Amino acid sequence: MELLEVINGFLWGPVMLIALLGTGVLFTLRLRFIQVTKLKAIFKQVFSKPTKETEDLGMSPFQSLSTAIAAQVGTGNLAGVATAIAAGGPGAIFWMWISGFFGMGTIFAEAVLGQLFNRSENGELVGGPAYYLRYGLKSKALAGFFAISIVLALGFMGNMVQSNSIALAVNNAFDIPKIIIGIVVAVLAGLILVGGVGRIGSFTEKVVPFMAALYILGGVIILAMNYENILPALKMIVYGAFNPRAATGGFIGATVKETLRYGIARGLFSNEAGMGSTPHAHAVAKVDHPVQQGLVSMLGVIVDTGIVCTITALVILTTGAFETGLTSSELTQQGFYLGFSNFGNFGLYFIAVALFFFAFSTIIGWYFFGELNIKYLFGKKGVKYYRPLVLIGIVVGTLLDVDLVWALADVFNALMVIPNLIALVGLSALVVKSVNGYSFEKGERLDNKKIS
Repeated sequence: MELLEVINGFLWGPVMLIALLGTGVLFTLRLRFIQVTKLKAIFKQVFSKPTKETEDLGMSPFQSLSTAIAAQVGTGNLAGVATAIAAGGPGAIFWMWISGFFGMGTIFAEAVLGQLFNRSENGELVGGPAYYLRYGLKSKALAGFFAISIVLALGFMGNMVQSNSIALAVNNAFDIPKIIIGIVVAVLAGLILVGGVGRIGSFTEKVVPFMAALYILGGVIILAMNYENILPALKMIVYGAFNPRAATGGFIGATVKETLRYGIARGLFSNEAGMGSTPHAHAVAKVDHPVQQGLVSMLGVIVDTGIVCTITALVILTTGAFETGLTSSELTQQGFYLGFSNFGNFGLYFIAVALFFFAFSTIIGWYFFGELNIKYLFGKKGVKYYRPLVLIGIVVGTLLDVDLVWALADVFNALMVIPNLIALVGLSALVVKSVNGYSFEKGERLDNKKIS
């Protein structure tokens, strides 16, 4: 653990955060603030229908977005936001918003490249960073390195952590044995995963909107009951971004450096911009032009960071939970407990249910991302070994002390970021060329030539 902490301290230090945020700034500038100027086109594209030429493969734009959000909106939205506030003060949320804004530029580029270099193999669409590393950047070594890293980081270790989070929350709220919870989660996941990309897309497009709406509704109800504290909370966020000690009366002894670091880090980890995970979902979307899926992808950051993370932060601040000294998911749970204090332990049950949906949907999304890379490494035959191993890991994960698993997952998360950022910067001209070859007014390409 000590060795892994040293490695992670180096990998996730200032250099990595600057590289992630810098990539977002690069694409924001090169694409002329596309997340602002094309906001209307984003919402229009999400609910568009594919043409006959593309409807036989992959997912619809909405299904691919739901699968991406399933992976993005997870325990990080509950625990990550709380950790940022506990370590960096309320001002960390301001920097989380900033990282989300620039992250929209990064995730747009990832989706466009995913579309440009997707391929049809055995009647299925496949794609992701491994494909644009190999066929775009022409680096078979980096592609293989990325594929191995993401299978280990998300498919196995990450999903063990998610199942452990479900087991802890449900066990604390309803006193159900963890092993029983693990078996139930594995069985439910197996029923979905065995149906392949079609069933995964169908599941996420139904569950993710419900999941997000349920959590947002609970948060909005608490904010409505504490409406007089909303403006002071927003003031703490904005003022605390530049003067964290004064914003909370010195209760949280954070410096501006810590506030900025935790806000940017948790924001990027939550919306996964630049991580190389969400391009897998966007690569298999059925669209007529890569830019169309790039537009769709940016809505995921809006939902994740702009809405869900903001709801979590405001609940923690308006209820006064941030003054309890708690951190991680316990702090968020305390916020909802205090918010629903007139209803007994309802807040505890609410977070247990929300965490179940958040973590379970992340398991489905992360499994899917891992499966695409298993296919890249070993072909379709590798899936029959990968799927049962993931399901076994889900059960085992509920019984483990996950500190070691989390630390290992963090290492491989960092290792998959590095080649992905190299590809994004190296292929940035292709992203710009794609945008220049697309008519946002007509929703179609400006010429009939293949962009790549």
